[in-house]
Amino acid sequence: MSIQVVLELQVHGLPDSVGGNGGNEMILDRSQTECSHSGSVIMNGSTDNVIPCISATNHFRGSSCRAIQSLGLTGLQNLGNTCFMNSAIQCLAHTPKLVDFFLGDYCKEINYENPLGMNGELALAFGDLLRKLWVPGAAPIAPRTFKMKLANFAPQFSGYSQHDSQELLAFLLDGLHEDLNRVKRKPYHEVKDADGRPDEEVAEEYWRNHLARNDSIVVDLCQGQFRSTLVCPICKKVSITFDPFMYLSLPLPSTTIRTMTLTVISTDGITSPSTITVTVPESGTLKDLIGALSTSCSLRDDETLLVAEIYRNKIFRVFEDPSDLLVEIRDQDKLVAYRMQKCNEPSPLVVFLHERLAENFGKERFENRLFGIPLVTRWSSISCGYDDVQKEFLKLINPFLMRTEDVLHEYDKNDGVNKRVSEDDELGDATNSAAIGNDADSNSGTEDGIHSSTAFEFYLQGIERAKIIVKKPLPQVTTLPGKLPVVVVLWSDKMLKMYDTYLLDSLPEVFKPQLFAKRMQESVSIYKCLEAFLKEEPLGPEDMWYCPHCKEPQQAYKKLDLWRLPEILVVHLKRFSYSRYFKNKLETFVDFPINDLDLSTYVAHGNSQSSNRYVLYAISCHYGGLGGGHYTAFVRYGYDKWYDFDDSRVESVSEDMIKTPAAYVLFYRKI
Repeated sequence: MSIQVVLELQVHGLPDSVGGNGGNEMILDRSQTECSHSGSVIMNGSTDNVIPCISATNHFRGSSCRAIQSLGLTGLQNLGNTCFMNSAIQCLAHTPKLVDFFLGDYCKEINYENPLGMNGELALAFGDLLRKLWVPGAAPIAPRTFKMKLANFAPQFSGYSQHDSQELLAFLLDGLHEDLNRVKRKPYHEVKDADGRPDEEVAEEYWRNHLARNDSIVVDLCQGQFRSTLVCPICKKVSITFDPFMYLSLPLPSTTIRTMTLTVISTDGITSPSTITVTVPESGTLKDLIGALSTSCSLRDDETLLVAEIYRNKIFRVFEDPSDLLVEIRDQDKLVAYRMQKCNEPSPLVVFLHERLAENFGKERFENRLFGIPLVTRWSSISCGYDDVQKEFLKLINPFLMRTEDVLHEYDKNDGVNKRVSEDDELGDATNSAAIGNDADSNSGTEDGIHSSTAFEFYLQGIERAKIIVKKPLPQVTTLPGKLPVVVVLWSDKMLKMYDTYLLDSLPEVFKPQLFAKRMQESVSIYKCLEAFLKEEPLGPEDMWYCPHCKEPQQAYKKLDLWRLPEILVVHLKRFSYSRYFKNKLETFVDFPINDLDLSTYVAHGNSQSSNRYVLYAISCHYGGLGGGHYTAFVRYGYDKWYDFDDSRVESVSEDMIKTPAAYVLFYRKI
């Protein structure tokens, strides 16, 4: 049963008409001033009763009463990319019981001795800002002092760059907790093993130890408890701990199927390139993509696929880890899957890049320029020298050879076959590649006798560039760490006429929206997000667990369960993903309950007497992309009214407007 807390708002000298300029210091403690007008506002642990109680009093007349009825509906000025901060502050400034705390005598709980805090400065700055937001009829406030104090506690928020509202919220709650921690001297408690004791007993012991070191209004309202279970995959050792949490960061499981188009290039010297379109889960991995491609192109057991991104006629990156996320691949990327024979022995790959002489417009001269799709083979095939390099390259480009009589006639007319190589040619003796091909591979495309050793020039590319010479060993070049060896092939004009360079240069994007029907908006329930968060999964290689039985780090399986739920439940929807190459935002529509979030089936503590049902009261929203996005907040005011807080602007909205793909951080209170 809830207890009513009476908060006395002493409004000093409130005029009949409250202007927009002055009222920032109107909420004062009774001990500080005598008031000509006063009114009692029963908060009851929330702002729900502000309007009904004030409406029942006759202490205020005309516009003064209207000013009181707008308590808490005060905007925050944008100081320059501070919308992320304003959004988080408005959600906290309308958090039940937290408002009561800071509108009351909170100063007596400030911990000036805590080395982890800010000597109370952050709590004082937040309390002062919150009181200004709850002044009747106040004008939009510029939170400069608060921002400065926050930046002192968390320096990453100094300056005026855009940041993440959830990240700020986490640091702010932590800072307020440390400034308001009622524990002056934190005792040391050794963590004891469960030793087969009941979970209830162990969880209570963990919670007591936590409260012995951490006791504040933030802990009272916002902290819950996980049960964390780790299982060693080797010895099956089970470790159970009970850890506190401040908020839930839920992943957004994808239910959408993504269409991806790739070019499959075979290295057998026979099969022409093919464009294949497959469907994969949008939240899938490289393993899903390769599986779909393998089925589509009927990959044999002795073959493998190497997926790479092509950018400006070079291999930009190679996808090697089967767990790589497909969300890291953008629709405008161009991908190639190289179909290769499996190799029993480790053999590095080598990349062939294509160059041709092209006119440099505006400079009246010619220069070598890259073109076409890079081709890939194994280094062991070309380890001996020029002959191996030429033979392997001719094999790879054989599918691009145009075999029409017209092309051959055109080539013969230009003396492409009979022209004798000069004795002083730096390549040395002329070598008919047909002779090379007849020894090893009749399908190398050289049986027509149209190639000579002058048809292509080969250069081994490293930090420097060295020409590969006939009858000489491969030159030694220095390559960058982690980079594949590269052979640059300079095509002659005659060879450009012999091969279908359009086919060699054709590379579609992963997804062309105009070629397919418009994607339907993805929707997922918040309960599905919670289930994905709580499911058992292996730890990452960088997050190994030291098994006390095996005496070494193990990639254990981890399972989280909700054990103790807080009064205020903050739910962070993980819309942003980050990789080595770029950032991505998920625009998934999350369907969340407004009036009855029931977590009873997800709480492992079956004997808990506390309610597991919540009502939504605030949302921090993010609109747009990562670079130029904008944050706002929706706040419930009273029982059934919602307001949109967009920096300085505050306006009423209907409840059906608050469910959008922009919802980022949800604030629930227990009912």
